[in-house]
Amino acid sequence: MPEQTNISTTVIEEGPTSKRVFARGNIEDVKGKSVRGGVVALVAQGIKFGLQTGAMMILARLLSPTDFGVQNMVVAVTGFLGLFKDAGLSLATVQREHVTHDQISTLFWINFAVGTALTLLGLVLAPILVSFYHEPRLFWVVIISALAFLFNGLSTQHQALLQRQLRFLALAKIEVIALAASSAVGIAAALMGWKYWALVAMAVVSPFVTTICSWVAIPWLPGKPVRGSGVRSMLHFGGTFTLNMVVVYIAYNTEKILLGRFWGAEALGLYGRAYQLINLPVQQLNSSISSVAFPALSRMQDDPERVCRFFLRGYTLFLSVTIPITAGCVLFGEDIIRVMFGPKWSAAVPIFRLLAPTILAFALINPFGWFLLAIGRAARSLKMALLIAPVVVLGILAGLRHGPQGVALGYSAAMALLLVPLIAWATHGTPITAKHLWKAIKAPFLAGLAASTAALLFKLQFESMLPPLLRLSLGLLVLTGLYAWLLLVPLGQKSLYLDLLSQVFRRSRPENA
Repeated sequence: MPEQTNISTTVIEEGPTSKRVFARGNIEDVKGKSVRGGVVALVAQGIKFGLQTGAMMILARLLSPTDFGVQNMVVAVTGFLGLFKDAGLSLATVQREHVTHDQISTLFWINFAVGTALTLLGLVLAPILVSFYHEPRLFWVVIISALAFLFNGLSTQHQALLQRQLRFLALAKIEVIALAASSAVGIAAALMGWKYWALVAMAVVSPFVTTICSWVAIPWLPGKPVRGSGVRSMLHFGGTFTLNMVVVYIAYNTEKILLGRFWGAEALGLYGRAYQLINLPVQQLNSSISSVAFPALSRMQDDPERVCRFFLRGYTLFLSVTIPITAGCVLFGEDIIRVMFGPKWSAAVPIFRLLAPTILAFALINPFGWFLLAIGRAARSLKMALLIAPVVVLGILAGLRHGPQGVALGYSAAMALLLVPLIAWATHGTPITAKHLWKAIKAPFLAGLAASTAALLFKLQFESMLPPLLRLSLGLLVLTGLYAWLLLVPLGQKSLYLDLLSQVFRRSRPENA
């Protein structure tokens, strides 16, 4: 008989031996589990946002734009190498209907080998980056930063198993603990005068703590790698996903490499801080929802109609949160920068505002990435990335001569041009129609437009009368308060959120292993 274990393993007897199959369990309660998991993920992201915001504010006052620029020069390259850290194999583990112990063990050792290779590659690239940027400080920064790949390789499959089993609370705890530890180390190092090394320490401590916590949360031990264990199709899926991420990363990070090369560390530091600040809320929200939605959609992939209904509800929820965030950044960008970073970062304000359309485009496009992957259309996602890359790079090159502000404008213009074609391509051949999309977008869009108008009038009226922190607080209160009321009452979204709340407090059905 099947027996229940702490890693949701079904043991199928096969003569004198047994074959462990990591099954997904009962699909009947997937909606409730996903909603509750989404709440856990959102709460965790809220905590992470608070930690990251606090660390960002402190570090911005302890370090200089040049310190951030030095680290960003390295991140542009290590971030690229990081795309290969799991080779897409964590998603392959989550997406498959059934995976065996031998398959996961084989994938674990592949991930470890990739992490080791990336660490060694970092050693090789260190002198090359010093020559490219004409910045000798980068040599040891690259070498130390590369250690993160080794830690990532040891935790990839453990993280995938937690996600596959919908253990969102455990994943949330790991993320928060790792972020708190890395932030504490970074701030302590900055207080001791370590300058850019404080940022390097944060980048290495986070994956190290994540690895330890992941092994504690799911004490699964890998076996030996097994040839012929059936991982070929998983490697193909992971390879397609990784190639997709490589293309997208090149498109979305070319500007950082070029700014560092032609405008120097200070210009890159200003741009990098503005980009991180405006992208942070949407990035965390996308991460939290996708971590829940992808495994849930993968479990429904044999029922296209159900997948589309589930996706559209999540899409509406995602946009309902991201639209007021983006509007607030545009309207109160100067106050946000001053409160968050201090007066020495005032040059980042126009960059911050010019990047707002890019972030809104990300919010509208990115959810279709995990939708296509969940339904097994990774090849289409890759083709879309191949369209994104040249258009974005051309936009960045067009604005490069004007420095960080020109790059931000070129980036936003390129993403605006791509918005409609990409969404149309993503939904082609699926049950999602233009009417469905408009229904999902309409309420948050109209509420955002009306609330933004009211917030703009408030800002014009009180701009010279209130100090920055009070003006920002009251302005955001007007924006979000009116937005929430319009969304829930006149635009009739109350039933959607009441249904979500009912799923949050609904008891889970008992599951078989």
